[in-house]
Amino acid sequence: MNLETKWLEDFVALANTRSFSASARQRHVTQPAFSRRIRALEQAVGVTLVDRSTTPVGLSSEGQLFLITARNLVEQLNESLSHLRGLSIANEALDIVAAHSLALSFFPPWISRLQKGLGELPTRLVAMNVGEAIHVLREGNCDLMLAYYDPFATMQLDAEVFPSFSIGKVKMLPVSLPDEQGNPLFSIQTDSSIPYLAYTQGAFLGRSVRMLLKNDPLRMKLRTVYETAMAEGLKGMVLQGVGVAWIPDFCIRDELKTGKLVRAGDESWDIPLEIRLYRCSLVHKPGVERLWRQMMKLPRDFLQA
Repeated sequence: MNLETKWLEDFVALANTRSFSASARQRHVTQPAFSRRIRALEQAVGVTLVDRSTTPVGLSSEGQLFLITARNLVEQLNESLSHLRGLSIANEALDIVAAHSLALSFFPPWISRLQKGLGELPTRLVAMNVGEAIHVLREGNCDLMLAYYDPFATMQLDAEVFPSFSIGKVKMLPVSLPDEQGNPLFSIQTDSSIPYLAYTQGAFLGRSVRMLLKNDPLRMKLRTVYETAMAEGLKGMVLQGVGVAWIPDFCIRDELKTGKLVRAGDESWDIPLEIRLYRCSLVHKPGVERLWRQMMKLPRDFLQA
């Protein structure tokens, strides 16, 4: 039998509140995620623990017996952890998920700047693609999400349930390795075929590039020679002189400054992007609530990277 401690804590919370929605708020997760965890507990123990036919919900006879064991285990575990580690909610780290390029190049200077205004912020950061990050946020399995915002994207988030702060405005630039004269080795302003380094079909940034090229004759001249979901992967291939790619400017700032990379087209080919920090309003974790209140007091230009 495989039981997760959080399932036992969920069950005890449900027994106390007799409400899935109230228990979900107490456990800092969305109600759908909380319901799935109760189901998982029932599958693990092999019996129905909750009587869902009544309002408020009740426990089955098996659930009432199991509640005694669950409460004892949770209390003993909490006492042991408190004694061993002296945990404090005030020092609890915030779990953040972020798009790969944002985790590598954007997050470190941004969080450093934010901490200068708010003080120390313990964080845990996990990089993943935007689609996965949205799923993790919706499931209540992270505290915050750092992602690109596209008003035309299919994966939209309800602004009331998932409020956000705009924390950066950047651009995607078409870039190339320079030739010996410092001109782009591959220019998109040419009549010949161009080796193109593309984002894979499911990549969030790829959609922005495809929208730019959708009705432009340039699309017919681009010859895809490499694909990846990650901007840093495309950057590496551009530096090898393989072709042209659109890359967020904060990822290539140093390379453009030193001349290791150059623009492959003028500013009319730039793609504006917005970066936002999201949270789920249904999750009431003290550390997240405190951070959100503090950020609301900061000047808008301070939040922007």
